[in-house]
This record gives sequence, structure tokens and C-alpha cells, in this order.
Amino acid sequence: MQEVNDENFQSEVIDSKVPVLVDFWAQWCGPCRMLGPIMDEIADLAQGKFKIVKVNVDESPISAEKYGISAVPTTILFENGNVTQTKTGLLPKNEYLKILGL
Repeated sequence: MQEVNDENFQSEVIDSKVPVLVDFWAQWCGPCRMLGPIMDEIADLAQGKFKIVKVNVDESPISAEKYGISAVPTTILFENGNVTQTKTGLLPKNEYLKILGL
């Protein structure tokens, strides 16, 4: 899974030709660390159809503020540069698969 930051958020997420599921996380967040392996599995399943990326909110405060991230983990699905779904908290893997239609 790819790491994205404030500098490349526009090119990697907003300008992406495929939908992007962004995992906003923090190193100090236990549920975020639990979500990491789930996102890795989903990234393998979604290859070519979706892009799965991570944004560390402590290292990329501009992106976190722009999308109103007040709790982590928060996942946002972007399609054609627009937010289409937002989920906060650690969800079961099948919920993330539903978001992506997988």
C-alpha cells in the first residue's frame, strides 16, 4: 500500500484515473495499526480497479484538515477527485470490500 502526503495528495488521489480509498491514520493509534493489514489485503484484491493509499495525519496535517479528519482511522473513497464515501473507526474487512463493491 502506498503512502501519500500533503505534497503528492493531489496527483495520487484527486487526479487518479481510478477510484482511491484513502486510509487516514496515525502511528500512535491502535485501531489504525490493526487496520493496516486489512488495507494491505484489500489492496491486493483491488489491484487495477482501485488504488488504496495511507495518509499519516501527523505528517500531512493539510490533507487531514481539508477533509475534516477529527478521528482516526478514517477512510475516504474518492472517485474522479470527489469524496463519495467516508467511514470513521475500525470496521470489519467485509465493510471495506462493500465500499469498493468487491
